[in-house]
Amino acid sequence: MKSLITTLCLFVALCAQAQVNEKDVLFTVDGDPVLASEFVRVYNKNLDLVKDESQKDVDAYLELFINYQLKVKEARRLGLDEDANYLREFNNYKKQLTKNYMSDNKVTDALVIEAYDRTTNDVKASHVLIRLDPSVTDTLAVYNQMLELRERVIKEGYETVQKEVHDGKTIFAEDLGYFGGFKMVYPFETSAFNTPVGEVSMPFRTQFGYHIVKVFDKRKALGEVTVSHIMVSTQQKDSTVDPETRINQIYNKINQGEKFESLAKQFSDDKSSSNKGGMLAPFTGGQLRSKEFENVSFSLDNKGDISTPFKTDFGWHIVKLVDKRGVQPFEEVKNELQNRVKRDSRSALINSALVKKLMDKYEVKENKEGLAYIESILNEDYFKQSWKTPEDIKKGTLISIRDTKITFKDFADYLMATERKYMNRSVDFKSLVKTEYDAFLEKKVLEFHENNLEFENQDFAFVLKEYRDGLLLFDLMEKEVWNAASKDSVGLENYFKNNASKYVWKDRVEAVILSSASEKAIEKAQKDLEKNSSVENIVTSLNEDKNLNVISTADTYERGNQTLPNDFEFKEGVSEIYEHNEAYHVILVNTFLPAQPKTLDEARGSVVSDYQNEIEENWVKTLRDRFKVSVDKQTLKRVKKQLSK
Repeated sequence: MKSLITTLCLFVALCAQAQVNEKDVLFTVDGDPVLASEFVRVYNKNLDLVKDESQKDVDAYLELFINYQLKVKEARRLGLDEDANYLREFNNYKKQLTKNYMSDNKVTDALVIEAYDRTTNDVKASHVLIRLDPSVTDTLAVYNQMLELRERVIKEGYETVQKEVHDGKTIFAEDLGYFGGFKMVYPFETSAFNTPVGEVSMPFRTQFGYHIVKVFDKRKALGEVTVSHIMVSTQQKDSTVDPETRINQIYNKINQGEKFESLAKQFSDDKSSSNKGGMLAPFTGGQLRSKEFENVSFSLDNKGDISTPFKTDFGWHIVKLVDKRGVQPFEEVKNELQNRVKRDSRSALINSALVKKLMDKYEVKENKEGLAYIESILNEDYFKQSWKTPEDIKKGTLISIRDTKITFKDFADYLMATERKYMNRSVDFKSLVKTEYDAFLEKKVLEFHENNLEFENQDFAFVLKEYRDGLLLFDLMEKEVWNAASKDSVGLENYFKNNASKYVWKDRVEAVILSSASEKAIEKAQKDLEKNSSVENIVTSLNEDKNLNVISTADTYERGNQTLPNDFEFKEGVSEIYEHNEAYHVILVNTFLPAQPKTLDEARGSVVSDYQNEIEENWVKTLRDRFKVSVDKQTLKRVKKQLSK
């Protein structure tokens, strides 16, 4: 029994030793430690992203990670982390990142679920609004006036009341049409969605005043649509091609019975979709930059419906409906909704819930008796924007957050900074101080939380460090590698000369392709080409009687171009007839350009990239010489064992 217990204890001990502890050092760079936990986290994060299998090997990835840390070390040695532009960009990013960690998850999740319901449904409504300044606290008279209007809308109908009361100044009675989540301020949205169809809401207040809402209809949102399209760009290499004429030619061919997908493969200028028959990824309402494209796509009702040609900022299009379905599943839009909720006015609910938790966590103590003193030092100058914090203001603590003391003066200075919004208003000081104190307290608690996030939240600290180092690395690489390669014209030319065999053209042809769904039309075109008829005359003769039988396209094509048939023979003259992309083609090759070396100008993009790689490799060698790297082999062994599980 004792032996068994000893064996089990040994097994547990070995398992524990195989795990990497948070403080284990994997290697040092000139004495500065790099933790094994950081390496494990980075490795796991990038494991699914790397395509090069060698980068999945722990030893190979460690070399890359060491190189990364060497570059960060060099950036700090050069003082790039003290550069004003770097600090500005880093602090801007930190502010953005912080927002993702400044929320109460339970409240956020509930609001996200609610938002999903409201973005997947639409409400058709009208409203009546009595404008009211946000600072007004005595609102009973306006509330009662709105109650009377509500009764009139119920008894007389909305349109009757609308015609009588709307003045566009203090009272607004407006038809709002259909709207969904995030289209109105949150209190208004909530009232509209909570009011049954055919009914009128009770009066409610927003930042604009008091409203009532009459709900006429509720429906499901537009959902998601999948389409294929053919696009003819307004920027054409072939000067003989008029985009509008070309799109109408293609539309005629569709009406003549030719396949939409085949025509997309042959003629669409959207190369990202043409080889898929024009198929685009599914999209929802409001997702595309082009409203025209979206409107046409959603206007198609039945699968297979095809639009007439229409123009957008990108060119001329024809759209075919592939699929049309309801709203996207919650999991697919959850992250986007979380971001929108945090940017929306409903984020105030999240902040309030978070502050409530933080008040306990940070042991916040309030001296609310001090608010009476603050009221006593305010006067009518406050509403003229001329009140200032008294020089002899009472010393003392109004709020304490752990060891941080917030004084009467701090709050008075805050009040002075908010004077503008009370300019020429009449608000009692008790209400004013209470409203602003609540906002001040929330602001200070959240500020304290934000300033301590990096020390209290490991995920936040890791992401922030990753960006901090990555931004440094970008500035360093720009200075040492990218700019060096692009500005070193002599070095670039020498590199090109020494590696010229890497930069060559494949066989090319300057040619005109005649395409048709009709084999007979292409046979006729081939015969006419062999008789030296011009392409223009051939196209004109074959497309008479308003039937578009043939389309011509002129360009320089390199071997491997998807437009050319796989077995195309590269030689001058009239080609044989090829069947390719579900159509027939004959090709007039005006000039054959055999494989040949590229000039530096022709290969510049690739040459600069390769030259940058060479500069970087040599530079990293110098960093290895400058900074001593020491790897803890025992820790590395535990890292490998952990990553292999």
